[in-house]
Amino acid sequence: MVDDDRLVLATLTHGLAEAGYEIIDADNGDDAILLAREHRPDLALLDIRMEGKSGFDVAAYLREYCQIPFMFLSAFSDEQTVAQVKALGAVAYLVKPLDIHQIVPAVEAAFHQLAKRSPEGGAGHKPNADEALSQPIAMAVGVLMHRYSLSRSAALERLQKLAASESRPLQVQAERLLDAVELLSKPAEG
Repeated sequence: MVDDDRLVLATLTHGLAEAGYEIIDADNGDDAILLAREHRPDLALLDIRMEGKSGFDVAAYLREYCQIPFMFLSAFSDEQTVAQVKALGAVAYLVKPLDIHQIVPAVEAAFHQLAKRSPEGGAGHKPNADEALSQPIAMAVGVLMHRYSLSRSAALERLQKLAASESRPLQVQAERLLDAVELLSKPAEG
């Protein structure tokens, strides 16, 4: 996780750790590259505009020299930024302000996408059974991981039990859970 705003960095790092992820954080691009070379993370979450090396600089390095996948978290969504995000091959792009309830499912979906891209499931990433699932199921697992502080496998098991208890296919149960989360996140009309 790389962000030059230390409050954002601390908040997201804490939230992702609570969701069961091992996090390595940096507040600048140079440190991010050094840490990535040393630790070889499964996924990098990058802010775009930072002092020194930008998130784009870090992403280009990670792609070229480390083969580490990355996603961007940025306050900017102008056409030029979006075009550069696409050109670099990010697995996801989220626009700030964000909260951890948006990031955990996006990270799960990113891992799902990486598992589909290659037989190995991405750079240095060891796939497990639940990562071979559809994107809605992977996102629903991410929601449950965050909401109930579960491991990935425990969250998948919970979703499977819920689907079985309601005699629904897993895919349908996942979509229902995501629909409910989306409905609850909408501001009340009044």
